[in-house]
Amino acid sequence: MVQVDLTAKPYNLNDEQIAWVEDTIQNLTDEEKIGQLFFNLFFLEDNGNFNDQSLSNEDILKKYHIGGARYQGGNKQQVQNLLNQLQSHSKIPLLVAANCDSGGNGACSDGTYIASAAQCEAAQDPTVSYNAGLVSGRESKALGVNINFDPCVDILENWRNTIVNTRSYGTTAETVIKYTNAFIDGFRQTADMITCVKHFPGDGTEERDQHLVLGVNEQSVEQWDNSFRKVYENHIQNGVEMIMAGHIALPSYSKKLNPELDDRDVLPASLAKELLTDLLKDDMQFNGLVITDASHMLGMTASMKREDYVPLAIAAGCDMFLFFNDIEEDFNFMLNGYKNGVITDERLHDALRRILGLKAKINLPQRQSNNTLEVAESELDIIGCEEHKEMQRQAADLGITLVKNTLDQLPIRPETHKNIRLYVIEGEKDGIYKADQSVTKQLVEILEARGFNVTVNDGSTRIKGKTLTYREDVDAALVFANIVGYAAENNYRIRWSTAMSNEIPWYVHEVPTVFVSLNFTTHLHDATMVKAYINAYHSNTTNLETVVDKIMGNSEFKGVPNELVWTDKWQARL
Repeated sequence: MVQVDLTAKPYNLNDEQIAWVEDTIQNLTDEEKIGQLFFNLFFLEDNGNFNDQSLSNEDILKKYHIGGARYQGGNKQQVQNLLNQLQSHSKIPLLVAANCDSGGNGACSDGTYIASAAQCEAAQDPTVSYNAGLVSGRESKALGVNINFDPCVDILENWRNTIVNTRSYGTTAETVIKYTNAFIDGFRQTADMITCVKHFPGDGTEERDQHLVLGVNEQSVEQWDNSFRKVYENHIQNGVEMIMAGHIALPSYSKKLNPELDDRDVLPASLAKELLTDLLKDDMQFNGLVITDASHMLGMTASMKREDYVPLAIAAGCDMFLFFNDIEEDFNFMLNGYKNGVITDERLHDALRRILGLKAKINLPQRQSNNTLEVAESELDIIGCEEHKEMQRQAADLGITLVKNTLDQLPIRPETHKNIRLYVIEGEKDGIYKADQSVTKQLVEILEARGFNVTVNDGSTRIKGKTLTYREDVDAALVFANIVGYAAENNYRIRWSTAMSNEIPWYVHEVPTVFVSLNFTTHLHDATMVKAYINAYHSNTTNLETVVDKIMGNSEFKGVPNELVWTDKWQARL
C-alpha cells in the first residue's frame, strides 16, 4: 500500500504542520474519522436533492463531521454567508470546493466569466487561460472557497462528446498541457488555494456521459501512455494537490495490471485499485489526494450496490468521497465498511493524513485558531471588478471564431442589411445548468442599438410562407444556438422547436445567413447547410456584444478552430 509523504510535494509540510495532522487524527473518534472522508453538497436554491435537507447545516457538521463542502447556486453574498457559517461551526476546518473552469462564474451566479476551455484554445494565447485561472482563484477565495475542482484536463478526441466539448483545452496532450498549465499558473497567484484536475483516467475519447452510463476509455496501454499519462504526469510534476477519479473505466490498463480481470470485472477508476493505487499513486508517483467524482453519477452507481461501493472507493485508493445520497445511510455504509475490514486501518490513516495534510498546507488550522477563517464582506468587491471585466472583453475578442464564411456574406451591417430575422435555438430549459433565458432580449437590444430592425422568429410553426416575400422582408438571418444542457442526454445536438420548423435554415440561399453557437463547438453537424458559422462560446453580454460587432466588421475574427468543428463531414466545409 502506497503511503503519503507529507514532507514531499504537493504537501511540503514542516514538522509543526505534520504534528497537527498526526495529533488531530490521534484524537478523532471512529465516527469523526469517517466523517472526514466525505464532501457534502449544500444547496442554495431548489434544483436538486443529493443530501438530507431535513437536517440543518449545523446538525450536518456536528453529527456527521464532514471533511469538505461544496455548494450549488447562490449569489456572492449568499455563498459567502453559507461558507462563513459552515466554517464557524466546524470542529476541524473544512475544505471548500467550487467548479471554476471559466472564471468566477463557477463560484457564484454573479462571478465573472472569462473564457471556457474551448474559448481558451481558440484564442491561441495562454494569457486567456492564465486570466481565467487568476479570476477563478481571486473571486472564489473572496467567498471562502479553498479548492477548485478544475481545470478539466481531458483530451477531446471524439467530436460527439459534449460533456467535455467546451471544458477540454484541446485535442492533443500538448495543447491541453499548454493551456491548463497557464490556467493553474494564474490560479496559484491567489495564496492558499488547492487545484484538483479531472477526470482521471481521461474523458473525451467516447461520446457517452459518465453521469448517465459507465464511461469507457478504450485506448490501448500505448495510446494512453502517449496521451493522458503525459498530461497527468505533467501536473503531478508541477505539484497538483488533488486528482478527481472519474467514473470511467480504462480496460487496457486494468487488465494489464490485473490479468485475472474479465470484462464483467472491469470497474470505473473511482473503484479500481489497480488504476488508483497501482498506476496513479505507485507507478506515476502521485503523492496528493484522490477524490471521487460525484457519487450519484451512473458511471459509479451501475457498478454494484451502494453499500458496497461507498467503502470500496476508499479501499481502492480514493481519499475522499464526493457527496452523500442519503447522509445517514452513506455515513453508515462507510463506517460499516471500516468496521468490517473493507477499509483497513492503514488505508484510513493514509487517507486522513492526505486530507488533513491539505488543510495544514493552506493554513486552515492557524486561521481557525486566530479567527480568520470567516471571510470579510469587503472581500466581495473583487467579484465583477473592472479589471476582471476587461479580461473578459480581451478573451472574447481573441477567442470568438469564424469557422467558415464560404459565400463571403460578412459583414452584415444596418446600412446594407437593415432588416434582421433573429432565430434563437434553445435546448434544455429546466436543467441544473440551463441556458440563459435572457439571451433573446439581450440580442434584440444589442442589434437595435447598432441600427438594425429586428424581428424575432416564432419557430412554433412549420409554415415557411412565400420565399419571395421572405426575401423582400428580410435582409439577413441571424441564428443563435443557445443550447447548454448538462447530464440529461449522452450528447447534445440541435433540437428544433417542432418538426420541419420554420427556424431550420431553409433560408440559407434566400438571404445571407449567419449561424452563431453560444456554447457547443460542433453544431455544424446538424447545420451543414449554413455558409457562415461562428463559435462564440458563451452567452454573457460581453460575448454577445463582441460577436455582433465582429459580424458587423467592426473588429476582426481572431479565434482559431480545431479540426473537430467539421464533425468529419465534408459538406460542413462547403
